[in-house]
Amino acid sequence: MSINTPKQTSHLKREILARLIKAFLGENYEEDVRLIPYQMRPKGSEVPFRCCIHKERAILRDRVIAGLGFDIEEAEDSQLLSDLAKKATKREKPEEHPLTLLQTACNECVPARIHVTDLCQGCVARPCESVCRFGAIKVENGKSHIDHSKCKSCGMCVQVCPFQAITKIIVPCENACPVGAIAKDEDGITRIDHDKCISCGKCVSACPFGAVHKKSHVIDILKNMKAGKKVIAMLAPSIMGQLPCTPQQLKQAILNIGFSDVVEVAVGADITTKNEAEEFVERMEEGQEFMTTSCCAAYNELVEKHIPEIKPFRSSTHTPAYYTAELVKKENPDAVTVFFSPCVAKRREAMQNPNIDYVLNYEELGAWFVAMHIQVAECDESEYTQTSSAQARNFGVTGGVAAAVNSLLDEDKKAKAHIINGLDKAQIRDLKKFAKNGKCELGNLIEVMACPGGCLGGSSTINAYRPALKQVASYVEASPEIKDVLKK
Repeated sequence: MSINTPKQTSHLKREILARLIKAFLGENYEEDVRLIPYQMRPKGSEVPFRCCIHKERAILRDRVIAGLGFDIEEAEDSQLLSDLAKKATKREKPEEHPLTLLQTACNECVPARIHVTDLCQGCVARPCESVCRFGAIKVENGKSHIDHSKCKSCGMCVQVCPFQAITKIIVPCENACPVGAIAKDEDGITRIDHDKCISCGKCVSACPFGAVHKKSHVIDILKNMKAGKKVIAMLAPSIMGQLPCTPQQLKQAILNIGFSDVVEVAVGADITTKNEAEEFVERMEEGQEFMTTSCCAAYNELVEKHIPEIKPFRSSTHTPAYYTAELVKKENPDAVTVFFSPCVAKRREAMQNPNIDYVLNYEELGAWFVAMHIQVAECDESEYTQTSSAQARNFGVTGGVAAAVNSLLDEDKKAKAHIINGLDKAQIRDLKKFAKNGKCELGNLIEVMACPGGCLGGSSTINAYRPALKQVASYVEASPEIKDVLKK
């Protein structure tokens, strides 16, 4: 059996999305959707991942359900995919929560715990026993044993064992989640607690079985295109590093798949920069010790659900997506707006914003190009009608937001930036400490990015970080300065 790596699960998701798009654009949409698991695993074919072809097909069926935009946990086993395909075309709006779990794909990993392996030598020094503050580990019959009713999983015994005989067993999705939103219930079944979830997508990237799935808006977008509506794409700045093409070729490729117009969200980022710079100066003059940025949707969810005490320190400036959608809807009130996103969290933001109708992530866009046999590098170039600044186009890179704000500040008012490059439990503790103390010794402008590397490291990106950064940097270098853009 092959190992189901993140790359392989991404390929599976892309193939299913591409098949869904082809089905919708074909003549037998509902029946073609029903047949997807059977076409991907026909009778007599190799079973690459699971015990049998029936298990493979069951998992593929669940992935199709997520691709149709439905909650897998709520779908009845007896429902035909053709019926769900039809139901998806009648949906008025996307479902509330962007993530769903494939119980069929979940390996139900053993509980996280500290474990003594057979490498234990029962040494005389017994550093593991002496270091444990909870009395959870004892040497018996020549080997260390852990009393899990006392163990707090602090990991000190793991660190001091000279033979590396003690290990910490982790559950990848649980270990990745910074807020404890995914865990096993009393029946041992993994669940997502949506009241805790901040939609950061870390569990999606961490699960080696691809059991955590994003619910797609692809069918909703296609349905609106088929109805003849004007559908406008709004591109997050990080998308410019995702595909082997120029930004102008990317625009034309998106027009080729059926979008009516394409707008850079960097246009909204220029507004965000201006407003956030003015707000920062005002807050500092009023005596506030620090301010955090407000662009990251996962961070905003974190504040609302887990650190409400930091709200007074969070910028009240809206996100680039907010301002861009506002501009687009003002000019095209009847248009359908689609935000192109590097992450899961923007789906949550979109649901809270009446000016953003749907979200399409970069993985889904890539599948769409595959479905329609579009080679973006071979497309003609189409110029963007709006002008965006270098600073705005660099928003998706760690440090980009703080740098943009500083570019508009006078020398004596420039911020001392503290960059949180990826949210984890330690960073969340720091944020809580800053809120409690009312100050941050590390800086007075805290830029928070949930993903390491910023939006370029989002859970829905399709290019490796370094080449993506190189592409974005090239586009930024060729762009005008924000002060020149704002003068117009």
